[in-house]
Amino acid sequence: MEKFDVIVVGAGTGGCLAAKTIAGAGFNVCLADRKKQEDVGEKICGDAIGKHHFDKLGLSYPVGAELERKILGIKIYSPNNETVFHVAEKELFGFILNRRRFGQRLLNYAIKAGSTFLELTHAVEPLLEGNYVTGVLTRDLKTQKQLRLSGKIIVDASGFSAILRKKLPQEIGIDTEINKEDVVVCYREIRKLKTQIPEEEFLELYLSQEIAPGGYSWIFPERGNRVNVGLGLAMVGKFPNPKTQLYNHVLPKPLFEDSSLTSGGTWYAPTRRPLDCMTGNGIAIVGDAACQVNPIHGGGMGPSMIAGKLAGETIIEALEKRDVSREGLWMYNPRYMEWYGAKQAGLDVFRMFLQEGGDDNLDYGMKYKLITEEDLLKASMGEDVHLNITEKTRRLFRGLGRISLVKNLREVANLLTKVKTLYLNYPRSPQGFEEWRRNVEELFSVAKTKLKPT
Repeated sequence: MEKFDVIVVGAGTGGCLAAKTIAGAGFNVCLADRKKQEDVGEKICGDAIGKHHFDKLGLSYPVGAELERKILGIKIYSPNNETVFHVAEKELFGFILNRRRFGQRLLNYAIKAGSTFLELTHAVEPLLEGNYVTGVLTRDLKTQKQLRLSGKIIVDASGFSAILRKKLPQEIGIDTEINKEDVVVCYREIRKLKTQIPEEEFLELYLSQEIAPGGYSWIFPERGNRVNVGLGLAMVGKFPNPKTQLYNHVLPKPLFEDSSLTSGGTWYAPTRRPLDCMTGNGIAIVGDAACQVNPIHGGGMGPSMIAGKLAGETIIEALEKRDVSREGLWMYNPRYMEWYGAKQAGLDVFRMFLQEGGDDNLDYGMKYKLITEEDLLKASMGEDVHLNITEKTRRLFRGLGRISLVKNLREVANLLTKVKTLYLNYPRSPQGFEEWRRNVEELFSVAKTKLKPT
């Protein structure tokens, strides 16, 4: 059995940042991934990330072959396409990445910091002694031989599959499953256009519960005439096939006439608030495995890198204190909630509103500026929204028979504030966790009830 201080399973954005942070402090880190080393970073996703994440983490901006295109803003289309919001604020400046090259950069950070990288290594299950996670059973995908890795702390950064988290015993105190309705399934293609995309420095998002229930479709410009085009939808009830929806409703647009397919594929994202607890005895959860994804647009690179850094810093403290218990790792939870989790939880409320409100309400809300560009910008950044609810607005929407939309938006604003306040007051020790969790469950139960259309 090979022994390490820390084993990180998954060399994605979160896993690499965690390994880099811990190894950089002089600890013996193993970073394991089922991919070949040269394939790390290759992933089907939207490829977009905000500049502010690089600023927060102190990372250099992507340049050269790593950068597909700089982004200056977003165009958001109402369900009937009659209203288009052009949102161009400095908070939205960002990049379309070459996902493989960016992933290789982060992997190199981890290796140069001193991490031992094991390629083609599949994590099978966590190893336990008593109530502690003490290692990982792995399988070498080249030889099919099993290898047991021993570690003082294990990090599950294995993505949506959450290989280790799903096999944890209940007494560890981490949720092993999430609701199917909180998962979005996406289909994406990279296509080469015959003509240049208009306003090539803007991302395009199309909102429609009919076409993409619980999600949206997108057109993101890449280098030259290539675009990242896709559609994501919630796995609720008898949900449609996202590839079918893309081919029936998005690719028939004139923009894609005579375009050619470069690549395509499907992936899943947990679009909800983060796990209530992300630590147990000897283990921490990072990235998609911890549901650290923006619930509105499904972006996970930024949150996972933040989590990787915060988890890494907390693990360093735990190792230095020789306390790898749930208590010793606990501060990772409130630190993440303060950095991003509170915003993420607020966005989960806004997601529920968009899913439950229906296309007609969203069309009216955008057309008559009950929902504004500034509101959508703030909502996408996880900030409090200021809704345009005046007496004149109430009279207008009463006359349109849409007063329930005004009521629901008031509820959204109130719930956003309550949810964010609760998450910013995450307990600083496990002792207050159960009460906090009950309060979370009550608030989201209220949200699901009050945001139902009437």
